[in-house]
Amino acid sequence: MSSTFGENLRITIYGQSHSDSIGVTVEGFPKGFRIDEEELAAFMARRAPGKDEFSTPRKEADKVEFISGVTDSVIDSDTVEAVIYNTNRKQHDYSEINNTPRPGHADYTAKMKYGESYNATGGGHFSGRLTAPMCIAGGMCMQWLAKQGITVGAHIASIHGVEDKRFDPVNVTADELAQLKEKKFCCIDDGAADKMKAEILKAKSEGNSVGGSIECAVTGLPAGIGEHMFDGIENRISLIAFGIPAVKGIEFGAGFDVCNMYGSENNDEFYCDENGNVRTHTNNCGGILGGISNAMPVIFRVAIKPTPSIAVEQNTVSLKEKQNTTIRVGGRHDPCIVQRAVPCVEAAAAIAITDLILRKSV
Repeated sequence: MSSTFGENLRITIYGQSHSDSIGVTVEGFPKGFRIDEEELAAFMARRAPGKDEFSTPRKEADKVEFISGVTDSVIDSDTVEAVIYNTNRKQHDYSEINNTPRPGHADYTAKMKYGESYNATGGGHFSGRLTAPMCIAGGMCMQWLAKQGITVGAHIASIHGVEDKRFDPVNVTADELAQLKEKKFCCIDDGAADKMKAEILKAKSEGNSVGGSIECAVTGLPAGIGEHMFDGIENRISLIAFGIPAVKGIEFGAGFDVCNMYGSENNDEFYCDENGNVRTHTNNCGGILGGISNAMPVIFRVAIKPTPSIAVEQNTVSLKEKQNTTIRVGGRHDPCIVQRAVPCVEAAAAIAITDLILRKSV
């Protein structure tokens, strides 16, 4: 079973959490582009599991293997296929839950749609494991965008009520985004990061989990990228961002804070800088007007739910017996997935922006 996103750049993701492999097919990526495979590996490592006490103990190298469309790191075909082989599978951890859907998971809805053919092992094709191939495509796009002077970066905005500083929506820079990627726990404020870690470890000690939010910025995007109505930048980023299983909400610019503003406060007034470039004094619109970029930084935030697999006893049902029962979820799970989701959000934004830029060029 697979899922596809994009028009001019089309990515198709396939596989399951505990299948032999997971992968992505990328169609329409500019031929002749040389992939920096070391940089891609470093990007994949930011998402990979099993790195520290804040993530699942499942260890996967997430080594990318290009099996077609790439020769000596250069894209030489309209279609690129890349694969990651799952090397640390434990299917028996999930043998008891096929009949008792886990609260917060897609187990029940998947059973209703696919019947007995659905395999709940590791969440199947609903698992966050499928964000790894998304990061392959997103990592490629981030490298291509960088050649166009466009940078995508994100940070942990909050975890369980602990807030990081926010990006300066007018002046966030590519250098700032690059520095964040060097951090193992990417917050702007290291003090906030320490408090977030404490919240994660507290939840972990109680067999529970916590969620949070991620803020993403795109700098260097010229004015005029995007479409009106259904294919605007907000629409396309939102569509792929919700492909990250834990995402439950998204806001751009000032987001829901605009509910409490006057029009005179919300409107971003224009001015010409010393070089004659049109800019705005504020950036409540998040760099997007009418679905189209205005050359200010594109800013958005996503809400990430707590990991649904927890050791706390929860109520559920026996689908076969049609009776109420309880469940404790075993196996290997993240007490918080926000920190590992940061590169996934970057990947989603990069794919959406690349697709829109390629649309402009055709």
